[in-house]
Amino acid sequence: MTVVDDRIAMADANTKRLDEWFERLERMPVPEGFRVEIVGGNIYMTPQRDTHWEIIRRIVRVVEDRFGMDVKVLSDVRIDFPGHENGFCPDVAMLSASAAKDDEGRWRHEDVEFVAEVISRGTAANDYGPKRTAYALAEVPVYLIVDPYQGECRLHVHPRDGAYAIETKISFGEAVDLTDTVLGLTLKTHEFPRG
Repeated sequence: MTVVDDRIAMADANTKRLDEWFERLERMPVPEGFRVEIVGGNIYMTPQRDTHWEIIRRIVRVVEDRFGMDVKVLSDVRIDFPGHENGFCPDVAMLSASAAKDDEGRWRHEDVEFVAEVISRGTAANDYGPKRTAYALAEVPVYLIVDPYQGECRLHVHPRDGAYAIETKISFGEAVDLTDTVLGLTLKTHEFPRG
């Protein structure tokens, strides 16, 4: 088996348990405006704030402007990623044009080309730590962390061996240059709201 085969087998083994957890969570009275995801076997519920949504909306609009309204771009939709019980709901996930749901009706991490996470104070460590590792293990080509509290973005590209080879810090007000990535665009941040 290759390293990629091992990672896929690990993700498949976790799927059944994640399915059970998400089924239970769907029956719980989760307050409106909260997002629920499982990171490393731990359940996190985070409130969605106006600032959070405003940034997500701006990113999605730029992706739709570049690729059209039929682009497969998702927000807060469960995708299982490699690692121990990782059922993430990325703030923004763009899938390949050929992406199709699996036999269980879910999107596959192998088809994810871009992820953006807008951090929340309570779960920022997940975005900078285990999620970054899982996205690199899944070989997501572009991972962008947007931090409205610090007023900066962290762009991660070129996943290799469970890590990103290049990380670039961009302050709000500067453009995030994604022209040499699968996105082929520039993301302006001057109107991103701060924390």
